Amino acid sequence: MINKLVTVVKNTFTETIRQPVYCVIIVAALFLFVLSPAITMYTIEDDNKLLREIGLSTLFLTGLFIAIFSASGAVNEEIENKTITTVLSKPISRPVFVIGKFLGVSLAVILAHYICTIAILFVTRHGVMESAAQTHDWTVLTVAGVAIIGTIALTALFNFSYGWRASSTGILLLAIFSTLGVGILAFVDRHWQFNPARNGFNSLDIYGSVLLLFAVMIIVALAVALSTRFNIVVTLSCCIGIFLLGLVSDYVFGRFAETYLWAKIGRFLVPNLQMFWVSDAIYEGSSIPVKYIGMASTYAISYTTAVLMLAIASFQRRQVG
Repeated sequence: MINKLVTVVKNTFTETIRQPVYCVIIVAALFLFVLSPAITMYTIEDDNKLLREIGLSTLFLTGLFIAIFSASGAVNEEIENKTITTVLSKPISRPVFVIGKFLGVSLAVILAHYICTIAILFVTRHGVMESAAQTHDWTVLTVAGVAIIGTIALTALFNFSYGWRASSTGILLLAIFSTLGVGILAFVDRHWQFNPARNGFNSLDIYGSVLLLFAVMIIVALAVALSTRFNIVVTLSCCIGIFLLGLVSDYVFGRFAETYLWAKIGRFLVPNLQMFWVSDAIYEGSSIPVKYIGMASTYAISYTTAVLMLAIASFQRRQVG
């Protein structure tokens, strides 16, 4: 069973990163990260705080749309194209199919989340130029430029010489180059000197990204569960609705939970995505304790497990022949 699960996960991951929409969403997010310092330079004192919040917001939305489109493509298209009948006749059980699809899409989402997180670290390291006296961080710009040029050059080379798919090859190469780049910036300051103590990175960005990844995993589970029954339009609509409702869960359900039964049920069923958002910590300058991350991860794992169990139970009754 493990071998079959690994095969489904591997195929799902490969198919997901080869989808054009996967690459387009990541490129669009990176473009927004590049523009964000220019967009956030008009506040009085909170330019860099707003830059950090916009970066994390873009990261969250990127994960949301990648999760929805990837899950729908991985599950619903196989059902509509009837290729699932071949998969299930291997034989691969339906629970293995659902879990494998979830893990495969999750790996693709984690890869995109990782690349975008490094982009946030690059952007926040450079910061907003709040006055004319400030200069560009040429260390960041040089490393980022080399990573982008190297990715484009090697992608073109591998595509031309070996016929490798450009989108997936480019994403994987970008992950490698960005990892090398952030490794260099972790030890080199803006004056090209070895100075790890002043590398310009903020642990709040990393912790915030980790918390958002937990939230995105919940969205992935919901997208996979919905795509086993509905098409991409319904899945997209439902996931966006749950996403928006989850961001205001405390306001909509929390304040009425002690009085009304409907609020208690809503608070239990709708994921509380507010607990994964660190906007208050950004503006108050407070830190995120490791205990809180552990609590958030426990909640995310529990909710994701419950959704997957419901997805498996629902898919068992789905007619796919």
